[in-house]
Amino acid sequence: MVEMFNDGGNFMWPILIAWILGLGIGIVKIITLWRAGINTRSFVESIRSALKEGGVDAALEVCESTRGPVASILHAGLSRAKEGIEHVEKAITNAGSIEMSFLEKGMIWLSFVIVIAPLLGFTGTVYGMILAFDAIKTANDISPAIVAGGISQALLTTLFGLVVAMTVQLLYNWATARIDKLIIDMEETSVELIDTLIEMKSGQ
Repeated sequence: MVEMFNDGGNFMWPILIAWILGLGIGIVKIITLWRAGINTRSFVESIRSALKEGGVDAALEVCESTRGPVASILHAGLSRAKEGIEHVEKAITNAGSIEMSFLEKGMIWLSFVIVIAPLLGFTGTVYGMILAFDAIKTANDISPAIVAGGISQALLTTLFGLVVAMTVQLLYNWATARIDKLIIDMEETSVELIDTLIEMKSGQ
């Protein structure tokens, strides 16, 4: 692998840097998103119980002791519960937009690596082909050794660029799926919180 990397020429280095960047951001993103997830069903039940037994303050304490975006948006909504359902909905919407921005942070860099790595590979291949044809022109001989060696070296950059793009694409797809799940969890728990508050208000 090291020998192939060295044979690929100077364009292999920016591809390697892009790979390191993509893997670093991707791994950090996976860890962050994994830690952001919670058992929403259990959490919602805890909120319901806290609201019925101790009121809004007790529910806020449950949110404060729970990590993740779901707890954060419910905390924002509950903090405005005394002002009315409309204020709760507005607070949840605002908090949801902020949490979504945090969830999607860094995704643009993964997209950048996925796009730039193959382009660097193709550019390296074109440059290598130019050098190969220059070598043929200089030698004034189209021998298999000259042609095959130059083309083989040129195609290595495309190979590595595609490998980098595919690797980072896997991380990107997993992160996207995880973000979608967290967004759905936020929407479902928000609806359940509002329904619970409406039920409590109707029962008074």
